[in-house]
Amino acid sequence: MNRRQVRLALPLAAAFAAILAAAVPAAAGAQTSRADNGLARTPPMGWNSWNHFGCDVSARLVREVADAMAANGMRDAGYAYVTIDDCWQVARDARGVLIADSARFPGGMKPLADYVHAKGLKFGIYTDAGRKTCQGRPGSYGHEALDARTFAGWGVDYVKVDWCWADGLDARTQYATMRDALLAAGRPIVFSICEWGENRPWEWGPGTGNLWRTTDDISDNWNSLLSNVNISMQFATAARPGAWNDPDMLEVGNGGMTRDEYRAHFSLWAMMAAPLIAGNDVRQLSDSTRRAGETRDILLNREVIAVDQDSIGRQAIVVQSPHPDLQVWARPLADGARAVLLFNRAPVQTTIHADWRRVGIRTKTARVRDLWAHKELGVLDGYSAMVPAHGVVMLRVTPIDDR
Repeated sequence: MNRRQVRLALPLAAAFAAILAAAVPAAAGAQTSRADNGLARTPPMGWNSWNHFGCDVSARLVREVADAMAANGMRDAGYAYVTIDDCWQVARDARGVLIADSARFPGGMKPLADYVHAKGLKFGIYTDAGRKTCQGRPGSYGHEALDARTFAGWGVDYVKVDWCWADGLDARTQYATMRDALLAAGRPIVFSICEWGENRPWEWGPGTGNLWRTTDDISDNWNSLLSNVNISMQFATAARPGAWNDPDMLEVGNGGMTRDEYRAHFSLWAMMAAPLIAGNDVRQLSDSTRRAGETRDILLNREVIAVDQDSIGRQAIVVQSPHPDLQVWARPLADGARAVLLFNRAPVQTTIHADWRRVGIRTKTARVRDLWAHKELGVLDGYSAMVPAHGVVMLRVTPIDDR
């Protein structure tokens, strides 16, 4: 979707410099106090319609997606939110209340939210902080309190708020207005800020929403993935329970990348403590095709999901980079282990070595588990592996007291 001009990814060297500089606590100017709604203590997980379906949304699609997520293992793996993106709304009535497309959503949103809830899932919706949505539907500017009350009345659990048609508006002000409206609406609603990182949301987002987009929209290709990683990796110190950097939704299963690239995609999002919002046709996850099987194995990898959902909520940083295309990422976990990612950006397979000291392990040896092979690798004093082109090896490394 051409919502705005595409930002150029920062040069890789600059990205590394920013990551290494992040050894200090929060960035200057970052808000540490917030009107905390108590939600999203781990990164939100769910599904959103945009990446695969665009404007082709309907009540039937949402019901079928909810059915699929309840049956195919996604709900049980932690995917909770079923979110309709742009194009559901067509106008406002005489009172100013948003009107859903009656042809696509007969009966409106309340029965649909009830259906999703009956499946043990949560219901998400989309609006815009500007005058119109990105697809020209009514935005929430000037109607924040009414829209928040409307969403609460419908049973909405999650709202994504875009930033189109917002010329002359101040993002920090407008998103704070929506935050206050949601807090006053009488229902817990996760607040997803989607202004694409144009107004430095990592500085004010922790005091405003539960997650904030750091990047432009993702596309289903390797270069787009790298661009979003290069940007979002810089702001690791902003992430914390209840407040998350969002490098955009997952493209896993949409067909534009290889299995190894999709594994890297999912692993990187988990290491960055990013929301895991599936963007594929999850109704096909139970199909018997090879592609469906690969997608299922990625999206339902509970060991990788556990890293993303770790209660400490610390985003990984790059701790080793012997070459710009070869990286070792690490993040601490609640039980004292480290999640470690060997990441090969290069188009050829390459050996990458992880040094325990560099990843934060202070003992000589550690127990190592491969989270994609689902295999214990033993007690080791470091680890080297041949990493596929555009691929990863993801480890859980537990220190061994060898004093």
